Amino acid sequence: MTNADLITSFYDAFARGDAEGMIACYDANVVFSDPAFGKLHGEEAAGMWRMLLARSKGELTITYGDVSAGELIGTANWTAAYRFGATGRPVLNRISAEFEFKNGKIIRHSDHFDMWKWSRQALGLPGYLLGWSGFLKGKIRKQVRGLLRTFMERQ
Repeated sequence: MTNADLITSFYDAFARGDAEGMIACYDANVVFSDPAFGKLHGEEAAGMWRMLLARSKGELTITYGDVSAGELIGTANWTAAYRFGATGRPVLNRISAEFEFKNGKIIRHSDHFDMWKWSRQALGLPGYLLGWSGFLKGKIRKQVRGLLRTFMERQ
């Protein structure tokens, strides 16, 4: 399997709602990062995907493309369409992903998206007014990390 195939397998599993299939593409010591969760290591990253898929209750649409990968690094673009749980507002989040590989597994996965654009969709007026601020970004990160901690404790 090529590294491009590995990325494709990851997003195919994501689109099917298969957290375990996604996690199988990761090295046990993977480092994941994005603007909402910050940096997660190993089992935290696995827990995040399990939690996000469980909380989506099958109402998450994932599309992806522009997969490119060499021996050590790769990229992809993907889109998540869902309703944000706290507000019920629809979100269409466009994300650029970067990957690093070792021994046929993903060892680093970094997602990049516009947090202000996301917060305007997910939170409405408060996101529009404060979504660019470090204050709201910090509050969101604290909240999602708390949800992840609680989810992992219950597993």
